[in-house]
Amino acid sequence: MPTLPGPRGPLSEVLLDALRSDPFELRRPPFSSGPDPICDEDAQLALYLSYDLHYRGVDAVSEEWEWEPSLLALRRELEREVERTLVEAVPFRPAGTGSRDVDLVLRSIAGRDGPSLSKFVQRRATLAQVREFLVHRSAYQLKEADPHAWAIPRLEGPPKAALVEVEADEYGGGRADWIHADLFARSMRALGVDGTYGAYLDLIPGITLATVNLMSLFGLHRRLRGAIVGHLALFELTSSIPNRRYGDGLRRLGFSGDATLFFDEHVEADAVHESIAAVDLAGGLVEQDARMYDWIVWGAEAASHVAGRWTSHVLTCWAEDRGSLLGALALHLLELAAV
Repeated sequence: MPTLPGPRGPLSEVLLDALRSDPFELRRPPFSSGPDPICDEDAQLALYLSYDLHYRGVDAVSEEWEWEPSLLALRRELEREVERTLVEAVPFRPAGTGSRDVDLVLRSIAGRDGPSLSKFVQRRATLAQVREFLVHRSAYQLKEADPHAWAIPRLEGPPKAALVEVEADEYGGGRADWIHADLFARSMRALGVDGTYGAYLDLIPGITLATVNLMSLFGLHRRLRGAIVGHLALFELTSSIPNRRYGDGLRRLGFSGDATLFFDEHVEADAVHESIAAVDLAGGLVEQDARMYDWIVWGAEAASHVAGRWTSHVLTCWAEDRGSLLGALALHLLELAAV
């Protein structure tokens, strides 16, 4: 459970002050996200905090805030801003009827060329940069699969079974010691980084939070169930090879064992998941309801767009020999695993 971070603007300041008290009716604070809420630090932090109330909660914050109507209304305003920006960047293009090749379209999105963070980590990243990378990824990986799990009760029949099959693996297939979120925490600790959920929220930039907020937005709204399916399908289609590269990058730096286990596990697991997610889940949902085709494709395109912006941020910072987080990464002097 994360502790409350520091504010990043007037909106998050008002929200953070409110969350320290028992629930009351919030008044809309003065706020303008500017032209691009996707990378707005104030907006994305406020959105992330409001979503985290639906996950593990926030330390010292009353659980009754989760369903406080005025907070939900504020969150909805932020969501509308994010959706508006997404639709401008990734227009929703109805494909009409008869579109049953959704798996092929998803694979074409996944196969697009672009800057590759995984190749950089595999070949060139320093230990300090890999630690930064883990901190970025911790915003999602320490609750891996949770945002996509919201879709389970919104599906039925074969697509539901396919999603449960994928999610079950993410949660360790019934073995607590193989829950993927916990494997990621072990990797962080093996590299001397704190693997506690939410430990680095103050350092994680808005564009990184946006990659996670996108999943929560899609997962928490039934009307966007096709988008969260598209997001998951693309996620699985673009996971196996990059995770192999991340593992290789860690081995290049002299790490093995717990440090690489998370990444090596995903090489095998996601090679299986990609077919289930693209064919059985996404394709099966289109078989049930052809209208879902457009939403699945749009969800995948939106995921690709936001992930691409995050990758560009990180690689640009590293190319300029500066950190990609909001501040210096203070290590917790955890003992490194023997390598």
